Amino acid sequence: MRSGLGTIAVLIFLILIFIIIYIIPIIVAHVRNHPNKLAITVLDILLGWSVLGWIGALVWACTNPNGRSQN
Repeated sequence: MRSGLGTIAVLIFLILIFIIIYIIPIIVAHVRNHPNKLAITVLDILLGWSVLGWIGALVWACTNPNGRSQN
């Protein structure tokens, strides 16, 4: 019986880690107060399951929308 609980705990832990990794672009966009954070959130939710959608959302969240370098 205990091994069943351990398996469930590991499964829940892995799901939480996956969710955190999945929403990294959303977190980055909101922390940086990106002006397109809503669009980045939608892109990540709808296309984040594909690796290209997730990478695209992350790159977009990391870009400087003003075009100026930050010092």
